[in-house]
Amino acid sequence: MQSDASDVDSYLTQVPEGRRAVLTEIRDACRRLLAGFAESMSYGMPTYSRDGTAEIAWASQKRYISLYVMRADVLNAHRGQLSGLDVGKGCIRYRSPAAVDFTVVIRCSPLSRRAATRSAELSRHSRGPAKS
Repeated sequence: MQSDASDVDSYLTQVPEGRRAVLTEIRDACRRLLAGFAESMSYGMPTYSRDGTAEIAWASQKRYISLYVMRADVLNAHRGQLSGLDVGKGCIRYRSPAAVDFTVVIRCSPLSRRAATRSAELSRHSRGPAKS
């Protein structure tokens, strides 16, 4: 749903009642995970920007709830964990509010990239040196 709401609170009042709770949870997760990002409405959907660049957005569409991950490096770092989900170039689509996986929302946070990189480094070290 492309909205003409001027802020996220107004946007949430416009979404279908059956989706409002999960969209509020997504918003809360974004606000918690993306400290220092600016929350705004852009292209009719809630958007989170850093240094003037949008990195995450979400929306209630006609047939699904969308999580837009605008940084390809972040989405690609987690693509293997997204199997079984409806994933596009920069969008994860959930057909129902019950299908929203908050583990995915957290992993696809731009700030979680550091944690994923650190985890991969630790995993490589635990396996020992690479064989040539």
